[in-house]
Parts: sequence; C-alpha cells; structure tokens
Amino acid sequence: MKRSTLLIIAAVLVLLLAAGAFLLSRGRSAEHGAAKPKEAAAQPKPALTVTVAKPEASELTITLAANGNVAAWQEASIGSESTGLRLADVRVNVGDVVKKGQVLATFSPETVQADMAQARAALAEARATAADAAGNAARARTLQATGALSQQQINQYQTAEQTAKARVQAAEAVLAAQQVRGRNTQVLAPDDGVISSRTATVGSVLGAGTELFRLIRQGRLEWRAEVTSAELSRIAVGTPAVITSASGAQVSGKVRSIAPTVDPQTRNALVYVDIPGVQETSAVKAGMFARGEFQLGRSSALTVPQAAVVPRDGFNHLLVLQADNRVAQLKVETGRRVGDRVEIRTKLPDDARIVVQGAGFLNDGDLVRVVDATPAKRSAP
Repeated sequence: MKRSTLLIIAAVLVLLLAAGAFLLSRGRSAEHGAAKPKEAAAQPKPALTVTVAKPEASELTITLAANGNVAAWQEASIGSESTGLRLADVRVNVGDVVKKGQVLATFSPETVQADMAQARAALAEARATAADAAGNAARARTLQATGALSQQQINQYQTAEQTAKARVQAAEAVLAAQQVRGRNTQVLAPDDGVISSRTATVGSVLGAGTELFRLIRQGRLEWRAEVTSAELSRIAVGTPAVITSASGAQVSGKVRSIAPTVDPQTRNALVYVDIPGVQETSAVKAGMFARGEFQLGRSSALTVPQAAVVPRDGFNHLLVLQADNRVAQLKVETGRRVGDRVEIRTKLPDDARIVVQGAGFLNDGDLVRVVDATPAKRSAP
C-alpha cells in the first residue's frame, strides 16, 4: 500500500510539472506574438510615394526681355497735287500690294486739257508776235547806218523784240505747268509697298495736298522695343530677337539700329528690330503691342523639372531626398525657363536627388517611398 501510494503521488507530480511547463511555454509564445504587432506599429509609414530626379546641366540661351510696339518701317503719305479737279477713279484699296509708278487713282482731265489747249494757243500767238518783232528789229538795224531812222526808233524796235521773246518764254512756262497738271491727273505710287489706309472717294473735288492714301514702304515692319538704359549696352546691331504677339504667335527679327538718345522721362531707349514684312507673315500687324526677347548668347546652367519647384511663402523650394528616405526642404533661386525645365541658381549637392512627382504634397522631414518614373506613353499617330 505504501509503495502504490508513492507511485500515485509521483505520477501526479509529473503531470503537474508537465502542465506547468506547457502553460509557461504557451504564455511566452503569446507574449512574443503580441510584441511583433507592437514593433510593426512602432515603425513609421511613408507619407507618399514619389519619383526623384537628378539635376541636369544644360546649355541655355541668355535673353533680355522687352516690350514695344510694332510699326511700319516708313509710311508714305500719297496726296493730290492738283486743285479743283474731280476724282474720277480709285483703283486700289486697303491691303493691296502696289509697285512703284503704279496708277492708284485718276482725276477728270477735261479741265486740264482745256487749259492746255489755251496755253498752246497763247504760246503760238506769242511766237508769232515775237517773229514780227524780230523782223522789225532786223530791218531797223539795217537802216541804222543810213540815218533813215532815229536811234530812239531803233531802240524801240529792239525793245519790242526782247519783250516778244520774254512773252514766248512765259507762254512756254504756262504750257509746261499745264502739262504737269495733266500728268498729275494720275496719282502714282512713290514706292513698292502695301496700302495701309485710303481716304479717296470717287466724285470728290479735292484741293492740293489732300491725302488720298497711306503706303507702308516696301511692306517692311519693325518692332520698337523699349530697353532700360542699364541694359542698353548688352544689345548690339545684328542681335537676333524673338517677338511674341498678343495671340502667342512668334516671329524672328534682327536689331537694325539703336536710338542715340534715352527718354528723360522713362529712362528707356528705343531699339529698332526688323521683322518679316506684311506679305511674309500675318502674325504681327502695324500698331500691335508685342513682347519679345533679345538672344544675347548661351551659358551652362543647372536645371530641374518644373514640377519639382514648390512655391511656398513667396519663395521657391526643392525637396531633396536624404539617405533615410526623408525629404529636406531647400529654398532656391530660380532663373530661366525652357520648356518644362527650370534653371536653379542656388548651389546643390553633387549627388542631390530631387523629388519630382508629389513634391507639392510633402513637408520638411516627411518619409517617402521612391519609385521609378513611368515613361510617358507616346500617342499613336
């Protein structure tokens, strides 16, 4: 009995020890399993998935911006040279391209033709009178030696001869003036160009000097850019320029001349840029206001994508990726823009990586996840 009791007690102790060991191991495993979520929860999560890019060195054009008006190179005023004539025909209109010597308008010639006929008749009469006076003077000179005529009478015949010759010259001048009036019945173009305005009306009777047309000589246009006196020395004759109209159309030009004086009120000087004429382009017209840039040369620059530049608090910033995948906000100074690239004038680290996509949603110190930039899909032709 004692032996069996001892065996039972020993068996019970073994069972109790086994149960205790099982419960202890289970508790440890439970504590270990609970520690893993706590550790996972303690690790920070990335704020955003972003793409990064490295700054690139590029060759950019050095430009100087300016504003100004587009005007005609030279504008000719074409008027009437005759007085009291009726305008019979107008052959051109605004926008027509004309050649030098082309007939633009004609006046009624009847009055001038009648005046010319009268002048010819007066000239013929003066010539006949001059011939008679010359004959009388010649006879008087032959009789001078004989004494048949007094010296006074001979002088009278010679004076009549000179007077008759002067009357012939006056009649010839009157006829020449009438012939000029006859030629002035046709209004001719003084140069090649484009008609920019027309005030001529058929049937009107005009005085001398009345303007009938305005002509853009040779169809040439120019951009009169206003440049400050401080920047004027950077521009030279022959400098190329790109002019942008209000519609966004661009034309190329070249500096023809620079004004020798500066406006004392605005401290600006005019720079005259030759641009394509009226016949060559319809993007710009005389009288337009346009902005443009002078191409002063090229220089190397560090550029980043425009999406990487974040404007905040009145300044531009870049978000630079650190080694621990956190971003650091850096205030930078921007410069020229070419396409989707922006020049950065602030010195950056040599191995800098700049956040591009998603930069506007991040703050200084945010943790990010970096992925490769997805190449843009090309549209099917």
